[in-house]
Amino acid sequence: MNKVFCVISFISLFLSCESSKVRQIINDQKAIDNLLDEHVNNGSYPFLYARIENIDGTILYEHSVVNHRLLPDIEVNGDTWIRIWSMSKIVTISILMDLVEDGMVDLNDPVIKYIPEFSNLKVAESSDGKSLSMFTQADTFSKASDKQLDLACPIQLVKPDSIMRVHHLINHRAGFYYANTTISCLDSISVEADLSMVANSDSLINRLSNMPLIHHPGERYHYGLNTTVLGLVAERASSKTLDELVNDRIATPCGIEGFQYKISEDIQLIPTFTGRDGTLRRAVSGELDIMGANVPMYDKDQRVYFGGEGMVATSDGYADFLRLWLGYGKLNNHRFLDKTTLKSMISSIDRKDGYGISTKYGVYITGDSTLSQGKGDKGLWQGGGYEGTSFWIDPKRKFVGLLMTQVNQSPDHVGLGSGLYDKFRGLIYKQIFDREI
Repeated sequence: MNKVFCVISFISLFLSCESSKVRQIINDQKAIDNLLDEHVNNGSYPFLYARIENIDGTILYEHSVVNHRLLPDIEVNGDTWIRIWSMSKIVTISILMDLVEDGMVDLNDPVIKYIPEFSNLKVAESSDGKSLSMFTQADTFSKASDKQLDLACPIQLVKPDSIMRVHHLINHRAGFYYANTTISCLDSISVEADLSMVANSDSLINRLSNMPLIHHPGERYHYGLNTTVLGLVAERASSKTLDELVNDRIATPCGIEGFQYKISEDIQLIPTFTGRDGTLRRAVSGELDIMGANVPMYDKDQRVYFGGEGMVATSDGYADFLRLWLGYGKLNNHRFLDKTTLKSMISSIDRKDGYGISTKYGVYITGDSTLSQGKGDKGLWQGGGYEGTSFWIDPKRKFVGLLMTQVNQSPDHVGLGSGLYDKFRGLIYKQIFDREI
């Protein structure tokens, strides 16, 4: 009996020490609080909610600050609903990979196997035969030169010279795009299609089938609606809506709440803000033009789900989903994805740049420059959304991080991130590195 007691005591002490060690990654919370407070008080953000959570769900750091001049009656916490936009993408990709494991989809399948309405898709080319994607910077945040754009229009429509396959949708090589390519003759087609306002998935497919691709399938990378089309493939393959798939395969079995596509009438979403003209203010209708003049509605009765842009989540809920990835497909004793599947997703390399690696499955992995520039550590899995939301996963130290807001292009916005995000994560890792010396 004494021997058993000693063993139990030793295990308890070990676990206690490990837990304490994890909690102590932050030794100066006030410095981080002050950084976030400053960026709200100086008019850069309407609010900020930050959270760091370890693999067992223990909150290691949490802070909320709100500009009550802009949001006089709102407090933000882990239960506040947030539009997460492109942070929806890895959810849809995860669902698709679960269907792959179940033998319901193959990554090499032609997309028309599931969406035959795409059989007559055309590709938009310039008058001299170049895919229109060649005139852009291949993402939604970089504008090509006016000289280049002048050569893009008018367009001609040609047949695709290759087969669009499921894996092209995952790594943005299928040819779908957003409505802000800055190519006027292409963006006008997106605006007219008004995809956010469709009634259901079939209507979305019909409208997409009448829009040209921006390049031939597999030709090159172009960030766009590809993940939303991937969600449509998942729906057709499973005969379930994306909403049902997320609920049945992730949320319910993993015990995740606050993680969905629509909200009840009693939930009021925080307004969208923008600082694109140098002053933080509420965005007006049409300013968030990524999908044209309108944005997803999140209505409780909706029957269309945008797998690349359409989720709303609480920080509590999304942190749980990130912990599912941190656990290599397992959360709360439920195995969602096989460990080898998620490891292969993370280890895949699609593109490299000076900052890190883009995987083929929707997550960016930080490189040496993140470490050398004081913006965090290398090897972090990260992503973000259109209204300033961001996340990262630290697989080495077993925790996840979130920085949430609702602003499209804050006054200090730079590219996909912002000066704040780099400073926030950099300050956290400075404290971590100081403890690890």
